[in-house]
Amino acid sequence: MPPTVSIVMPCHNAAAHLPVSVGSVLAQTCADWELIAVDDGSTDATPAWLKAQTDRRIRMLSQPNRGVSAARNAGLAVAQGRHVAFLDADDTWSPQFLEHMLTALESRSDAVLAYCGWQNLGLPGGRGAPFVPPDYENADKAETLFAGCRWPIHAALVKHAAVLAANGFDPALKNAEDYALWLRVATTAPIVRVPEVLAYYHFHGSSQASGDRARAALQHWQAQRDFLAAHPDFAATLGRARIRALTSGELLKRGYACYWQRDLPAARAIFRTVMKQGYGTLSDWKHMLPAWLPAAWHRWLINLRDRNAPTPDGQL
Repeated sequence: MPPTVSIVMPCHNAAAHLPVSVGSVLAQTCADWELIAVDDGSTDATPAWLKAQTDRRIRMLSQPNRGVSAARNAGLAVAQGRHVAFLDADDTWSPQFLEHMLTALESRSDAVLAYCGWQNLGLPGGRGAPFVPPDYENADKAETLFAGCRWPIHAALVKHAAVLAANGFDPALKNAEDYALWLRVATTAPIVRVPEVLAYYHFHGSSQASGDRARAALQHWQAQRDFLAAHPDFAATLGRARIRALTSGELLKRGYACYWQRDLPAARAIFRTVMKQGYGTLSDWKHMLPAWLPAAWHRWLINLRDRNAPTPDGQL
């Protein structure tokens, strides 16, 4: 019989993390699953580690390095489960993840997706408090989700048919590909919240996709634009002013976050895109305009401003 859940795990040079991530799958209290591990052109011991697994529920696919979206789509193409979950090769689940998510999703026949709380692990400075997203199933669901789906790729269980109907993941996106999919899926039918922290995102280096802040911001913005183009009725409901606030306005917020943390390359790329949209106040443009200068000049201006900034007691 086909399993109830197909778990799709893209793997690229993940040998150091697989024992823990796959271990969290093996530890699930719900055993009715298959794990499709898609080796995405790894050059380390990932393929050998996967081939050495003896649990018959684990199977491996191999493809040249084509990116996480293409790897997930390859797994989806052979998945046999009625429901699908996605777990990256360096993240983990609580042992009760599948059990509790299945219970929630199957408790409502018209629901297409269940989502849960999650936690970041490995962040410096004691950051990473557990987080449970709000209940989105209300009259403002579409607009709220358009502003941002506040659960990561591995904090959801979704009906396989709904993912296929939404055409899976966009291979052009290396960031926000999950947001783009959830937006297409979750706005079509009810979704269910599981108010527990069951998924864990592990930070372990700047090479992770989350480390490229400009790309993350710009591709989130692009996913929003793609959704609006495909859903003109939704765009008409929002109206131009609200659309600009939720797209260019959100992009500007992300640009400022990079700017104040002095991630200047990311801030410059984001600011230039915001200015091309003609968005922002006069004060915003005073911060953004130097992004057109050579990077060295821009950094010199910021350093000059920092040196001349008032001290807390108001003295220069």
